[in-house]
Amino acid sequence: MKRVKMFLGIAALIPLALTQLTPVASATTTAPTCATMTVDAPPGAKIESVQAQRHEGGTVSFPATPLGPAREITDVPAYCEVTVTLTHPGANDHVKVAVTLPETGWSGRLQAAGGSAYTAGDFGAPLVQAVKDGYAGVTTDAGVPLTFLDTSWALKPDNTLNKPLVTDFATRSVHESAVIGKDVARQYFHRAVSYSYWNGCSTGGRQGYSEAQNYPHDFDGILANAPAVNWSQFAVATLWPQTVMNNDHHFVANCVLDAFKQAAIKTCDPRDGVVNGIVDRPDECGYDPRSLVGTKIVCEGKEITVSAADADVMRKIWAGPTDEYGRKLWDGLPKGADPSWLAGTKADENGDLSAPGFAVAVGWVQSFLKKQPGFDTSTLTYAQFRDLFRQSVREFDGVIGTSNPDLSAFRWSGGKLLSFVGTADQLIPPGGTLAYRQQVERRMGPVNDFYRLFLAPGVEHCGGGAGPQPVNPLGALVDWVEHGKAPATLAAATATTTRDLCAYPRFSRYNGQGDPAVASSYHCR
Repeated sequence: MKRVKMFLGIAALIPLALTQLTPVASATTTAPTCATMTVDAPPGAKIESVQAQRHEGGTVSFPATPLGPAREITDVPAYCEVTVTLTHPGANDHVKVAVTLPETGWSGRLQAAGGSAYTAGDFGAPLVQAVKDGYAGVTTDAGVPLTFLDTSWALKPDNTLNKPLVTDFATRSVHESAVIGKDVARQYFHRAVSYSYWNGCSTGGRQGYSEAQNYPHDFDGILANAPAVNWSQFAVATLWPQTVMNNDHHFVANCVLDAFKQAAIKTCDPRDGVVNGIVDRPDECGYDPRSLVGTKIVCEGKEITVSAADADVMRKIWAGPTDEYGRKLWDGLPKGADPSWLAGTKADENGDLSAPGFAVAVGWVQSFLKKQPGFDTSTLTYAQFRDLFRQSVREFDGVIGTSNPDLSAFRWSGGKLLSFVGTADQLIPPGGTLAYRQQVERRMGPVNDFYRLFLAPGVEHCGGGAGPQPVNPLGALVDWVEHGKAPATLAAATATTTRDLCAYPRFSRYNGQGDPAVASSYHCR
């Protein structure tokens, strides 16, 4: 079904973090009433309860989480928060959907917030920021705990897979939250949502791609950054560094891991014509870790000599997992990214090192594949790792893999998909997203008319790192959806530098002259 839209004027949008968006229709002149309402259940679901609570707004503070710092949002208008709890007959699940609705200044837009790791949504700052920016906000917990790394919910008491909850987390709940969010907003504001947007990174990025693949009419625009697409491969592949160290019986100290990272940056940084501590194209970085063998470094006051065994482990981590014939199963950590997240080691009281493994991958293997909550992933042999990798793809690619390259329904619905990926992503190797994008092009031909991917040199997972970060990607997406202005570049910045990121397959390159800290000194090629 083709969307029918009201078009805005031609004025360019100002960054959303700095000003309110231009409403797509006149806002209500009197504050709506924050009260319980009757919400229609999405097909296959049943509403258990609906609660409404008015918030005064003003300055709203949020504590730090395991995945982010504390945050304070000022000048928030008063808003209504409607919480809908639903279930699916026979599933024994209880899924919460929260919708935040500004009393004044609503732009006519809906913004859905994605999750992180094994948490499906964010009920904190994103919903309040959405209200401040003139959106109705929506998110869901998919019926699972808001604890980021807990995977115990995936198993029933008899240690069999809880398939309904896995379905909720993988695909169903985000779709239902979009349906509920639009229904609640329509009733509260007495008019329908004009445009709906998805905003997520990591797990939230995967959820955005899932929506484009499975529910192409839910959102007009999808901002899905550092997406955990190909989840069934990624969730096992990121356990590779632990598997290498345990099978090679050699554990690399964190300071040595960092020395390899710094050496790779020093070697490959100048390739783009400017020395700025960034490896623009890790895939083109040919640095050989064996060149560091024999180098002496200081670790916690002790001098250590880099060994050939250290270099061999680092080489395998960068190369990524392989099958029994040496063929690549998945991409490894990009050169220039911080290896301590996936390959970090810790010392016991005797000073002996061990590799605990990436928590997201450990939880996936324990709960979803082995179905043994206490399973010790450090015991995996290379052969067992490869078996688990194949099992994960075989059993879960169609459930949570988010790897379907056919986006034709989303394209024909009029939707727009925008993503950025950091080349120094230390949690989700960017090769997975690049491989997915290439698969889409092989199936559909050129796709920049509705799907644009931007590589952010030196940026880490969802942000951070030495490279300039996109300053307002959601604003660029809104401009694309509502004004038809497809972004050729994304403005990015740090505290001291600016740079325009280029739409794939083009890359940002230094001109060879001019201030390397200024965006105008770069071009796309």
